[in-house]
Amino acid sequence: MTLPSAAAPQAAQRLTDRPRSLAHGLVELLEAQFRAGQIAPETKLPTESALMQTYGVSRTVVREALSSLQASGWVKTRHGVGSFVQAQSRTPVFALSTQQRDTLHEVIATLELRVAVESEAAALAAQRRTEPQLQALRAALVQFQAALAQGVDSAAQDYAFHLELARATHNPRFVDLLATLGVNGIPRARLSDADVPGTAQRGYLQRVQAEHESIYQAVADQDPEAARAAMRTHLVNSRERRRRALEEAAG
Repeated sequence: MTLPSAAAPQAAQRLTDRPRSLAHGLVELLEAQFRAGQIAPETKLPTESALMQTYGVSRTVVREALSSLQASGWVKTRHGVGSFVQAQSRTPVFALSTQQRDTLHEVIATLELRVAVESEAAALAAQRRTEPQLQALRAALVQFQAALAQGVDSAAQDYAFHLELARATHNPRFVDLLATLGVNGIPRARLSDADVPGTAQRGYLQRVQAEHESIYQAVADQDPEAARAAMRTHLVNSRERRRRALEEAAG
């Protein structure tokens, strides 16, 4: 399957104009084509190599975008066959527009929602997680650390950790909400940190990893109160960083 010819050159231009959000940009472009019916349900998507060539992006960007589309229910991958567009339910669901997701006010609002929801999810995960789910959480932490060491965007790995935690609750509604937010629920996937010095950004991401480790340890110890507190601390820290940025911008 090939992408609509009129869309591809424009898409490639838009993506190369936003180097810090390539995966986010590719997700938005493909979602727009899905919604417009340019790529019909049950259509097999091009290979990773073909997507790389069409949009002028790396394999990592393509994989992060496909992972986000899978999590949000737009794409389903059949192992050994390929990725296919999924038909969408007409039932209204919780969603954020691109305009909402791309402002500090809405990032803060989304983080406040996540504080309420994911703190309880962490407590339930500590009570209900299985050993395979604990291993999946550890794998997400390892992948986050690898991305940090390589100096590449780690938003997809950050999201993967939170999604695995939601799955460990054994309550599909937590998974549904995280899947709806997708990678875009991670603040730095939507707002550029280009103005933040590299050392400061790296220090922030190292703190994020340490906070993830605290959440993981509480879940591993099956300590729901510690897991709830660790998740709340993690998300409140992120919210307060954005709130300070908003106050400085209003300045």
